[in-house]
Amino acid sequence: MLSKTFTSGRIRRADYHPESQQLDLHWDNKSALAYKQVPQEVFRRLCSAPNPATYWEDRIAEEYPKGVPMTSATAPAGTKTPNDLFGPDA
Repeated sequence: MLSKTFTSGRIRRADYHPESQQLDLHWDNKSALAYKQVPQEVFRRLCSAPNPATYWEDRIAEEYPKGVPMTSATAPAGTKTPNDLFGPDA
């Protein structure tokens, strides 16, 4: 997995999974969006864009199908999932 942290703007972190070509974007409001079938070049350009949120709006948001963010990448450390709390048979 490739990852880029941004120190300003609305996007706080971008995680890219080359095997699945999935891009996970983590926002300043603690939400996460995922996009499938994203070429690695698009991730590279997002990381080097002067304004990553504008690049996302112009080149990613409507161009690629949405997906489900990878759970391990989106859950803050120490966060419990329903399976952790109730077990897989609950």
